Amino acid sequence: MSVDVQSPRRPGPPRPAAGPGRSRSRLVRRLDFLPYGLVAPLAIFIIGLALVPAGITLVEAFFKIQPLNPPDHFNGIDNFVALFNDPAVVASMGNTALYVIIGVLLSTALGILFAVTLQKPFRGRSVLVAILILPWALPGVVEGIVWSGIWDSNNGLLNSVLSSLHLIDHYQVFLGQNQFVTILAIELVQVWQITPLSALLVLASLQNIPGELYEAASLDGATGFNMFRRITLPLARPGIAIAMVQAVIATLNVFDQPFVLNGAAATGSSVTMQTYFISFQNLDFGQGYALSLLITLATLIVSLGVVRLVYRPVEF
Repeated sequence: MSVDVQSPRRPGPPRPAAGPGRSRSRLVRRLDFLPYGLVAPLAIFIIGLALVPAGITLVEAFFKIQPLNPPDHFNGIDNFVALFNDPAVVASMGNTALYVIIGVLLSTALGILFAVTLQKPFRGRSVLVAILILPWALPGVVEGIVWSGIWDSNNGLLNSVLSSLHLIDHYQVFLGQNQFVTILAIELVQVWQITPLSALLVLASLQNIPGELYEAASLDGATGFNMFRRITLPLARPGIAIAMVQAVIATLNVFDQPFVLNGAAATGSSVTMQTYFISFQNLDFGQGYALSLLITLATLIVSLGVVRLVYRPVEF
């Protein structure tokens, strides 16, 4: 009789038991994807609202796009040549340069002044900060309407005050006659709007400066001006640089204030206003795209120049 002898089955590797360790690893994997899921809607929004239009502008700036004069076709740099040969566009570039110079210098200087004033706690500080933020929260169109009552040549507040103080013998025209006065008056309105943000950015940098530095300088006999020049300004340079960059961006793209206060007059027209006139009044979208591209490049170049000139890393 034959007997079948079966070899014993070798035990395989033990199966991992489902336990708290395995569920924890799954949870970790899910959490790894959580930041990407939270950022994804914002990334999609930025791509759709900023990057896609920027790409379209970069391409269409080299095409002739005139709905009333078809067909559209590639025309190289003809749009840019036409812009630089347009007296209105060239004049608006000069106006915008004045807007940038006046706006950046004034808003930065006032922002530093307000930030230094608010640096140390005092009674009513929170109320002053709330009042300071109000102009920044108002839309530019609203500010233009409010200030039109101040600059008005017939019954404006400024003319009334100056006349009451016998500083002028007749009402003055602040907008539309003299180019520099017009630009200065308009830019003061924008400075009123962007200074609060500059002050808050500089104030944030000042809050990071250790108080021991001021105490040591005071013990060494340093005056307030010397402490401001030797401690405050150097250590606040990151905040000042950011404040100047946001002022550059705002002034290079100024539209609301000159349009509301001065209309389409050439004495105060900005490059952004010319983009609007060329695109939506002349219906020349190709030149409008080209001018928008020039504004973007100018904003990038000037902002990088400000950062290189002003920004310095600070380590405590």
